[in-house]
Amino acid sequence: MRVRNPRRVMKWVLFGVLGLAGAYAVLFGVVLTAMLQTPGRFGQFMKRVPAGLVWGALPAPRMWLWARRGDLAPGAQAPDFTLPRHGGGGDRVTLSSYRDHRPVVLVFGSYT
Repeated sequence: MRVRNPRRVMKWVLFGVLGLAGAYAVLFGVVLTAMLQTPGRFGQFMKRVPAGLVWGALPAPRMWLWARRGDLAPGAQAPDFTLPRHGGGGDRVTLSSYRDHRPVVLVFGSYT
């Protein structure tokens, strides 16, 4: 098959590449904006978007770490929070009630 106008073909190839780059940039921006929301809102976003598109086509793990980096530094005071006491009973514990009284260790995760 003979190409009649190679210049015209190259023009369409360039438009195709620029279109794909633009679509990628828009997808990147939309997903990053969603990641900057609360985890609950990001979960609602992910219910509607194919996970393979987010985690396969984008550098999503790095984006997530950047979006959730926070602003605490080593030695900085932890933000105050209130949680149910372990074992239930309706009691609640607040981190600020322990400030200036005793050391507090925060453990996130599981030992199992």
